[in-house]
Amino acid sequence: MSLAHLSKDLILKKIIESTPEPKIAFDYEEDPAKNRIYLALLESIVSQQISVKAAESIFTRFLALFPDGYPHPEQLVAKSAEELRSAGLSGQKSVYLQSVAAFALENPMSIAHLSALTDEEIVQYLLPIKGVGRWTVEMLLMFVLNRPDVFPIDDLVIRQRMIKAYGLTETGRALYKRLHEIAETWRPHRTLASRYLWRWKG
Repeated sequence: MSLAHLSKDLILKKIIESTPEPKIAFDYEEDPAKNRIYLALLESIVSQQISVKAAESIFTRFLALFPDGYPHPEQLVAKSAEELRSAGLSGQKSVYLQSVAAFALENPMSIAHLSALTDEEIVQYLLPIKGVGRWTVEMLLMFVLNRPDVFPIDDLVIRQRMIKAYGLTETGRALYKRLHEIAETWRPHRTLASRYLWRWKG
């Protein structure tokens, strides 16, 4: 049903037909000792503006700083800047990671808690954390919470693919307006449309 709806957009229909189906595998079993939302935010911050390979290496070293391989919030806020830098983290990212931990100590972040909120409520709930922007929360909505109607317009690849596919010439605010107009027709399946755009080779 979702593909039939998206295929009403004839340009997107061609993309879907020429692109392998996105693999979607979600595990809703949540270990109460390891908060997936919290961990996903930490990993997202580590991966900002560096290659996937470098991010994986640094995140592995970061996790190794903790006795059981999990950065419990109370342990993370107690780490010194030197300890965090030893994992390859910049000073700024170290501050951001500890900001996530401090937030987690004061606010519920379980999947059960966030599931009761709308997409925009979750964005506004998590945005006060230093280092967490709208794009970061949207990735969490799409890949951890499996929200079906997220359109990450701030994602550079999404914008580039849409500009190419739809032959757009607008720039600035006019471009964003046009992108939103196109994506509006994909509701309520904008997450799936975005996943196809990411996989599309053009």
